[in-house]
Amino acid sequence: MKFLSLIAAFCCWFSGAAAASSSVPSYFLENTEVRSVRAQALNRDYQLYVALPDSYRKTSKSYPVLYVVDADYSFPIVRNIASRLSKHAGMEEMIVVGLSYAKGESGAYSRRRDYTPTAPRNHSYNSDMPGKKPAFGEAAAYAKFISNEVFSNINRHYRVDVNRKIFIGHSYGSLLGLQILFTEPRTFNHYILGSPSLWYDAGVMFDRERAFAKSHHDLPASVFFGIGGLERLPPGEKRSRLTEDADMVEDLQEFDKVLNSNRFPGLKTRVRVFQDEDHASVFPLVLTHGLRSFLKSSK
Repeated sequence: MKFLSLIAAFCCWFSGAAAASSSVPSYFLENTEVRSVRAQALNRDYQLYVALPDSYRKTSKSYPVLYVVDADYSFPIVRNIASRLSKHAGMEEMIVVGLSYAKGESGAYSRRRDYTPTAPRNHSYNSDMPGKKPAFGEAAAYAKFISNEVFSNINRHYRVDVNRKIFIGHSYGSLLGLQILFTEPRTFNHYILGSPSLWYDAGVMFDRERAFAKSHHDLPASVFFGIGGLERLPPGEKRSRLTEDADMVEDLQEFDKVLNSNRFPGLKTRVRVFQDEDHASVFPLVLTHGLRSFLKSSK
């Protein structure tokens, strides 16, 4: 009987602890909203995470807009850094719009398909979505979704400066940015591209750049490239377009050099290598310096 009483007491304590735990409120970000958007041509649903500046409801002015992909991890980072730069560093306020992964899909599956320009020729991948084969190469279609459904949704609901749109991407997200840059560069007024995966599909973006240069006399765009100084091959290993083990710093510096060799009159680029940072840690620095390279500041 004593043993049964102990079990009963434990069950009572456990249920009480569980109830208490479930009643603890979640932390939320102030001045944020979530909107659902249907990608009609893609037959998929996404969400837009929107962060409004503190002064938004106190004024009637329009604000520049930051559009950031990989929003499941990047949106709170961008929102908080943008807010801090405005409050403490004199940078003008801005609206932040985060683009989620497709509803019902994992982040890896969604971003591989939506952010890559092609299906990789020399490598195979496994899917982390049961019953679904790996999908790649829909960046062009996803870019149209941004310029059509996403822009119209944000323009309809918020006071935005349509002439000051900033794209923010990292890794595969920067591949998407380059896809837009070489097809519809005026989609955004400024591009912040961190650690672009230029190794992808045997360096396909180098091919895209050559094709663009052959058929265009200008590339009207402002681009800030940032990368971690540790994103290099180990000593002794050689770069090769046939492997995904890449010296991403060398790739980026070569890519920027090739871009500027065309002497496009409307192109402005800057490359910043952040020493002692790697692929995982460099994004906040890329964001901060990328914003400073474009937005106004009173300090």
